[in-house]
Amino acid sequence: MTMTDTRPAAFRDPRESDGQLVETDLRPGFRRQLASLDKERAAYVVLLGATALLYLWGLGASGYANSFYSAAAQAGSESWRAFFFGASDAAGSITVDKPPLSIWPMALSVRLFGLSSWSILVPQALMGIGTVALLHATVRRATGSGWAGIVAGATLATSPVAVLMFRFNNPDALLVLLMAAAAYAVVRALQSPRALRWMLLGGAFIGLAFLTKTLQAFLVLPALAATYAIFATVPWRTRVVHLLAAFGAVVVAGGWWVAIVQLWPASSRPYIGGSQTNDFLELTFGYNGFGRLTGEEAGSVGGGNGWGETGLLRLFGTDNGGQVAWLVPAALILGVGALWCGSRMVRALATLLLGWLVVTALTFSLMAGIYHAYYTVALAPAIAGLVGLGGRALWQRRDTLVAAGLLGLATATTTAFGFALLERTPDFAPWLRYVVATVGFAAALMVVGARHLPRRMAMTVAGTALLAGLAGPTAYALETASTPHTGSIPTAGPGSSGLGAGLGRPGGGGAAAGGVGGLLDGSTSTDAVTSLLLSDAESYTWVAATVGANSAAGYQLATEESVMPIGGFNGSDPSPTLAQFQELVADGQVHYFISGGGGLGGGGRGRPGGSASTSEIETWVAATYPARTVDGVTLYDLSGG
Repeated sequence: MTMTDTRPAAFRDPRESDGQLVETDLRPGFRRQLASLDKERAAYVVLLGATALLYLWGLGASGYANSFYSAAAQAGSESWRAFFFGASDAAGSITVDKPPLSIWPMALSVRLFGLSSWSILVPQALMGIGTVALLHATVRRATGSGWAGIVAGATLATSPVAVLMFRFNNPDALLVLLMAAAAYAVVRALQSPRALRWMLLGGAFIGLAFLTKTLQAFLVLPALAATYAIFATVPWRTRVVHLLAAFGAVVVAGGWWVAIVQLWPASSRPYIGGSQTNDFLELTFGYNGFGRLTGEEAGSVGGGNGWGETGLLRLFGTDNGGQVAWLVPAALILGVGALWCGSRMVRALATLLLGWLVVTALTFSLMAGIYHAYYTVALAPAIAGLVGLGGRALWQRRDTLVAAGLLGLATATTTAFGFALLERTPDFAPWLRYVVATVGFAAALMVVGARHLPRRMAMTVAGTALLAGLAGPTAYALETASTPHTGSIPTAGPGSSGLGAGLGRPGGGGAAAGGVGGLLDGSTSTDAVTSLLLSDAESYTWVAATVGANSAAGYQLATEESVMPIGGFNGSDPSPTLAQFQELVADGQVHYFISGGGGLGGGGRGRPGGSASTSEIETWVAATYPARTVDGVTLYDLSGG
């Protein structure tokens, strides 16, 4: 009996007839396109799977990573008030020194799954996977090639600083995701008849990025605006309207929280950490804003040479080079090539990414205030996008001498930089730099002559050049993923000379068991100290107080009870004052004071631009209450017991 296929024709395989496969007259070219499409999809799945493995494998080894933000996530999981304001403790004494958006995903994860390293760090890894997917989609849309997007995504995924920050819990992971989303929205606006909707969405992403890391989010705004202004196909008057509307979206998406905080009575909300006047706008334009450029951040730990030498070559120096500089020269060369020979959309995206890279790189290179090497993760999507975008644009024109020469130059400079950067860590895979140099320079020569080679051989040469260029950063990325990172200033890759004071070295940052953390490292509580703090904890608003948020964080994470971080992150914020703290103690709200906190006010040390309240509190406590030492930690029982 023959069964008749009743499916609509649209749902049948074109090779089927009444349910039976039959030979069809598919042209060889069409079959090759189908095969190529299947390979692209498979490669994309492999890309995301490998990225997930790289970002998620062994994630829990870093513990709470940056305990400053982990403590805020724990606080937000316990109190919606602390959640909204981004408070360091559930009782809401003071906020972190950033807006709260990056804390919210972690706090929600902790609320859902309980407090653990994984609940803190998995959201960051997922942001990394999402950023890779967004960059792939952006480059694919501009070029029409999934392979270009895969090259860009792979380059981003294996950037050492990207691996570091997408396995860590600083705000930079969310910041980079939102900036990549804004770039994608602008590209869609250039292609869509609904350009205004996409521009509004892009503006909203930048506004949310502001709520992640304040003014740093605006470093990509010139590139986004210029790209739309130059390459949009709508009339100029319409372009101006769209750009103004997008700016309005920035203000709304980034300003609603600010407006609420500014209008909220200061007496009934947490103190704004990082400010000297309990004002979020002062924090935005001072400590987190122009102060970063000039080095005049009130309440900071210093600037200028204290954060490394400034200058145009800063990003290639010892502290920064291994983080992100591997492909910077290639990105610039390939970006210029894309502007020269690309289509309208390729030139548009090249303009966007070059603007993003140049403006951000110059800012990081010349800023005299607080600067850390991990900030360079903000450059990673632009670099990776230019590699995929410009590489394909020039490869398509490889029959011309200029395009072939630029490809060869990009390969050669990447090889030279790879060798130089690997040479800075001579004990790490010492053979690798010689392999990179041999294969890379050979590939550079062959790339120039690729136009004379058969297609399959030419593709092999291109693949070899790409592998040689990514070998160094990938090795650093794997080393980064296999090394636990804690503290406030992590760095990617194997330890290199010149990091200074051991700050932020891979795996560094933890205080000794039972010790109080320093300014940049979280405290570690022993079982005996934790048990003491938990005794009669329900009777107190804060089970303890100590100078500096990192000093408080370890005890708070161990007890899951509020620990007051006197003076905020640096210990230099005038919160609380001596009178306020004395009133809290008199009301029986604070049980213990833990001495030796790592803030700038600890031990009577001076604080640039800060108040004397933390030193006054320490002096008053030491003079008024008897000391007790447990596992090397000095505590004062403020209850008088």
